[in-house]
Amino acid sequence: QVQLVESGGGLVQAGGSLRLSCAASGSISIINTMGWYRQAPGKQRDLVATITSSGVTNYPDSMKGRFTISRDNSKHTVYLQMNSLKADDTAVYYCNADILDYYTHIWNTYWGQGTQVTVSS
Repeated sequence: QVQLVESGGGLVQAGGSLRLSCAASGSISIINTMGWYRQAPGKQRDLVATITSSGVTNYPDSMKGRFTISRDNSKHTVYLQMNSLKADDTAVYYCNADILDYYTHIWNTYWGQGTQVTVSS
């Protein structure tokens, strides 16, 4: 069984910063791409950033500049540094990861339970 657990969300004032973490655990053989998504109330889930196992990052144009994704492969953890936060960044933030299960030898995409980020204006 594989689990992703996010942490680091909370309430922050506009202009502030937060750092989200997402740790994968369980029967992990290989972790390929990891990513962050967000979903605001009444809206679809949008991509924030992805990072490959070798550290290649990808951001949609709308997310470039204020958000930085990184990972620590030794800890099976991905991070999202968010700076200059705006009220529009308020959402539930989800991490995901493409993981090869150690026992089943099957690749799956796993999701965390989400962490709430609220930016007050």
